[in-house]
Amino acid sequence: MGLTFVDGIVKGKGKKRQKVRFLVDSGATYTLLPEKIWHVLGLKPDREMTFTLADGTMVKRGISECWLELPQGRAHTPVIMGEKEDEALLGAVSLEILGLVLNPFNRTLQPMRMMLA
Repeated sequence: MGLTFVDGIVKGKGKKRQKVRFLVDSGATYTLLPEKIWHVLGLKPDREMTFTLADGTMVKRGISECWLELPQGRAHTPVIMGEKEDEALLGAVSLEILGLVLNPFNRTLQPMRMMLA
């Protein structure tokens, strides 16, 4: 199985912006920002949620909101406020908000087929 990375920019409520290299993780629900990124942006938790890690461990993390800009578009999205050792992940909710899907065959982000029914 290959890994897919995408470069993006995140922005909080102020003017501060940060470049981020995301691991695309379509199995993750929310996008995760490492502590050094969300701290620079001045993000504050709006709520707290419990997440299950791949090994079954349960962890609580704060949830905030930010602007996410990828080569394919820009959108407002919820983000997990990660810890210092966490890696930046691009999750399914952010992909769906941007109308993107991960193509598993060539490991690229492609436009999602949208339905209006």
